[in-house]
Amino acid sequence: MNDTSEKSRPLAAVIGGGPAGLMAAERLASTAEVHVFDAMPSFGRKFLLAGKSGLNITHGEDFETFLARFGAAREMLEPVLRSFTPSDIREWAAALGIETFEGS
Repeated sequence: MNDTSEKSRPLAAVIGGGPAGLMAAERLASTAEVHVFDAMPSFGRKFLLAGKSGLNITHGEDFETFLARFGAAREMLEPVLRSFTPSDIREWAAALGIETFEGS
C-alpha cells in the first residue's frame, strides 16, 4: 500500500544527453526525479572528449560582436545570452569540479 502522507518528488524527463540536456537534468535534480533520454548510447560525449584537456566552452569575444553573429535571431537570443553569461557557465562547471579555460 502506498503511504499518501509521504510527498513524492515530481518526475521530469529531459530529452537529450548533450551539454544542454545534462545541465537541465543537473538543475532539475534538486527538486525532481530526473530521467534523461538520448538516442546515443552514452551521454555527454563532447564533455568526455573535451574534458581530457580542460573544457574550452567560452571565449573572450566582445559581447556585441558575439551577438551580431546570430543575425536575425539576435533579438530573440539576446535576453537569454545576457541572463546566462560565459562567466556563469564557467562557475557552473567549477561547481561540478570541472576545470575550464577561456578560448579565443
